Amino acid sequence: MVLDLDNIYTYHAPKPGDPAKYEAIRGTAKVLATLINGECPDSREKSLAMTNLEEAVMWANEAIARN
Repeated sequence: MVLDLDNIYTYHAPKPGDPAKYEAIRGTAKVLATLINGECPDSREKSLAMTNLEEAVMWANEAIARN
């Protein structure tokens, strides 16, 4: 697998329309995070769910920024 290191390790200025996409992803993830926080008992599993949701948002935003 050949990695595009220039693309991975370069700042990507937002393109027109990108900020709205980021906000939509974060807003929708916040709705799910609120549901998880309210419905799931405090536990390792809840913590992992919240961490993985945060990671999913990060990678979705990276997909927008890099492509």
